Amino acid sequence: MTTIASDARLAGTELIYPPRAAVISWIFFDWAAQPYFTLITTFVFAPYFATSIAPDPATGQSLWGFAAAAAGMVIALLSPVLGAIADASGRRKPWIATFGAILVLGASAMWIGKPGDPGIIPPLLTAFALASVGAEFATVFNNAMMPTLVPPERIGRLSGTGWATGYVGGIISLIIVLGFLAANPETGRTLLGFTPLFGLDPATHQGDRITGPLTGLWFIIFVTPMFLFTPDYPAKRPVREALRQGLSDLKRSLGELPKQKSLAAFLLANMIYTDGLVSLFAFGGIYAAGTFGWHTIQIGTFGIMLAVAGTFGAWLGGKLDDLLGPKRVIMGSMLILMLSLAAILLVDKDSIFFIKVAPPVPGGALFAGAAERAYLVLGCLIGAAGGPLQAASRTLLIRLAPKDRIAQYFGLFALTGKVTSFIGPLLIGAITAITASQKAGMAVLVVFFVAGLGLLMRVREE
Repeated sequence: MTTIASDARLAGTELIYPPRAAVISWIFFDWAAQPYFTLITTFVFAPYFATSIAPDPATGQSLWGFAAAAAGMVIALLSPVLGAIADASGRRKPWIATFGAILVLGASAMWIGKPGDPGIIPPLLTAFALASVGAEFATVFNNAMMPTLVPPERIGRLSGTGWATGYVGGIISLIIVLGFLAANPETGRTLLGFTPLFGLDPATHQGDRITGPLTGLWFIIFVTPMFLFTPDYPAKRPVREALRQGLSDLKRSLGELPKQKSLAAFLLANMIYTDGLVSLFAFGGIYAAGTFGWHTIQIGTFGIMLAVAGTFGAWLGGKLDDLLGPKRVIMGSMLILMLSLAAILLVDKDSIFFIKVAPPVPGGALFAGAAERAYLVLGCLIGAAGGPLQAASRTLLIRLAPKDRIAQYFGLFALTGKVTSFIGPLLIGAITAITASQKAGMAVLVVFFVAGLGLLMRVREE
């Protein structure tokens, strides 16, 4: 693993930043990790779980929500502590490697999810929760490397480029799955008209299940350049001493937080709107599966379109971040998300904004129904706004947080992104279970964006 001496980072008063290859290698972490969120939690495996493993889509949405909530609680409790320890120890890569391994193992276990087997549900959801913990913790420490890679005026572009690159990785992984691995059980053909590679059986949904091992292998391959070429700080102190120092620093930071009003307001806003965004992405595919009866081919194609929109949104958002500031980018993104979600709730398979339309014809052309096309347009708006929201949020944190405790504050950032992250899935799961309505469960997310927007208005970027 490449390291740099902390005292060699300064030349007079000017930071010396690593070469371009190091920055590009860091960007590829987003490429490496994105298929987990694209394939597993959003567009392929989660909808497959809800429609083919769980007894019915509403129950599947509820169970998936409870598992996501459990993972969110673990992440909320441990992320600031681990971030503080990483700041005290000086290293980032060992943490990324450890939690990356958990991601790989948990994701690979998705293969066991055979259709119609209720006994597989508990271990499958456990594997999903573990993989989610690994993915989120690895991301915390990867984010903490950003200030050492480029000057402050280029942080927004770096963050936006990372998100955009991640979306491209998600697109390519979806194309691989839909075009060559996952087939329609009725026709036995993939989206591109091929029989599945490796003899994958459409009847037992092996093309959906292979997304787990594929995600793990993808992460191993594409995270390797970051370990080889992106510099890391050398160890400052032993782990036990770093634990004591890290916990002490965390206690001090929490004590100082009430005095840092803008930072505190931002972390609280992030806590709320991130919960809404993560829940929206996590349940968007499940909601579409239940509303329109979409399966892997339709949902995966929808995912490709969202990822393309997200790529351009993140790229443009990075430029606007440097030009207008991250706060304005976040607020604009939230307005788009809020209005698009409210509009989606007024779209059903046979109506758009209370106007009756012809429902989709079973076995008809892809997205032939008017309501389906409206859902696609609104979904692309959500995809285009989601990338800039997340990229600009980590940029704003870098502007507000003390530079010598950046991993710790990214831990707090993850804490505020996860401390209530179980609430969104839990509310969706509970309301869906009580009402037996996916629409009622999703409606609660509008409140998250309204509250987050109100709190963000109190933040001063400087």
